[in-house]
Amino acid sequence: MFSGSIPALVTPFRDGQFDEAAFRRLVDWQIESGSSALVPCGTTGESATLSNDEHHRVIEVCIEQTAGRVPVIVTPTHFSTQVCAQRSRRAQEQGAAMVMVMPPYHGATFRVPEEGIVEFYAGVSDAIDIPIMVQDAPASGTVLSAGLLARMAREIEQVAYFKIETPGAASKLRELIRLGGDAIEGPWDGEEAITLMADLDAGATGAMTGGAYPDGIRRIVDAYATGRRDEAFDHYQQWLPLINYENRQGGILSAKALMKEGGVIDCEAPRHPWPAMHPATRAGLIEIARRLDPMVLRWGQ
Repeated sequence: MFSGSIPALVTPFRDGQFDEAAFRRLVDWQIESGSSALVPCGTTGESATLSNDEHHRVIEVCIEQTAGRVPVIVTPTHFSTQVCAQRSRRAQEQGAAMVMVMPPYHGATFRVPEEGIVEFYAGVSDAIDIPIMVQDAPASGTVLSAGLLARMAREIEQVAYFKIETPGAASKLRELIRLGGDAIEGPWDGEEAITLMADLDAGATGAMTGGAYPDGIRRIVDAYATGRRDEAFDHYQQWLPLINYENRQGGILSAKALMKEGGVIDCEAPRHPWPAMHPATRAGLIEIARRLDPMVLRWGQ
């Protein structure tokens, strides 16, 4: 069973190209920060800007640099069932421990009906022997009811984990666990952990965050997992201003800005056409983070 603090990794670029050396340092820092697993090529990793060859290379480097120290969860999301299944199979062959997959979507309006979603995940499941995590995120624009998620957990062999980051996540987690029972191996929190305490109370066993301060998130998750709820709440209150700033102001570039500030990576620029963070927003992010002294601001100094 996978659980704990599981960051989604950024993809560092230099002059618009994948910076492999910086990414290897990033992997080492994430593990030393106490991450329970690593997630390359997700939304935070600007996966939509990667070519297929780059996607495979980022995964390959992540697994190679991790060297078995923690599991690697790969994001092979694609609109095509065939392509997503092929990507998932390749990730398994490279050494991935799990894949995390959004439902099929493309652009603003291209969606598939519920049965098509079930067939999509079944097709991916048939191609691999490792668990599938369903990423239930607003970015896909696809409504996945708790009933549908529980059905897939019961009927599709590899579907067992769920990252819930939609509005009302705690209520959805409770309903998913109620409907799915033992088929739900991993109900997880997401969205930068902004609703983490409510989601833990609802039964979440993992938190997949933006990855800038896994040492802070782990304090919350570890305390809660060992029955120290008051301590977990105190940690949550302490880190919530930074969590909120990342979620509502800095977005997916927050992790890169903090990593650049602390010397983990050399360049924080996103890949075009993603807009860079406004300097004032960045300054506010760094100010809040320094009050907490996260490892990210010290590791590369």
